[in-house]
Amino acid sequence: MSTPAWILEIFAAVMLLVAEVSAGQLAIGRARTWRDADGADIAVSRLLTGVAMAGILVPGLSILPDAAWEAAFAVTTTWLAWRLWRESRGRAAAIARGHYAPPLVHSAAMLYVFAALAAPSAPGTGGMSGMGGWSSSGLPTLHAPTLALIFVLLLIAFTVHDLDRRAGTDGYFQAGARPLAPAGSPLAAAAAAGREPGTESALRAGPAARLLLSPATAKGCQVATGLTMAFILVIMI
Repeated sequence: MSTPAWILEIFAAVMLLVAEVSAGQLAIGRARTWRDADGADIAVSRLLTGVAMAGILVPGLSILPDAAWEAAFAVTTTWLAWRLWRESRGRAAAIARGHYAPPLVHSAAMLYVFAALAAPSAPGTGGMSGMGGWSSSGLPTLHAPTLALIFVLLLIAFTVHDLDRRAGTDGYFQAGARPLAPAGSPLAAAAAAGREPGTESALRAGPAARLLLSPATAKGCQVATGLTMAFILVIMI
């Protein structure tokens, strides 16, 4: 039985919202001058994932050929794997607990999807729209469905873990290396006195910027991405 189009459109809208939030985080982070890649690389990965998944769910939203997406997620998967290894310092027990682990699984799952599609894209078309759209019998099938099931289990496990973890308690959910300090707080005054690059822009950003960079927002985006990716894999097996 095929999945109703309105369900796919709802998931696609959620993913576009995640992509917009990630783009906003990157814009604010640039104004604040990122000190390292923390948060920036995760936001880039989530932005790409959101746009790509929206194109999978609604072919008309696809903006790149499958080969381009495959190359992009090969790069992000490699980068996030290196960041996770560096964060965990090679300790196997710390890898699964690292805050790069869920984005890495999301990126690897996207790489698998674009590499494992059974039907190739038609010449001169981009993404899923080149595969004849969504047929009445269902969605395009994937090679190696067992691997898809493994990804589904991983995605569900990380999503349950994320839902159970409280945002803002241990730095697990973060959008940037430095949180925005509320205007008028001692931390903000100290930062302003130090004349750090981007500090004045951060203080002028206001509640909207603090909302975009809040741990709760990062948690919501991560959970939404994991659930949507699991949904896509299930209906494409």
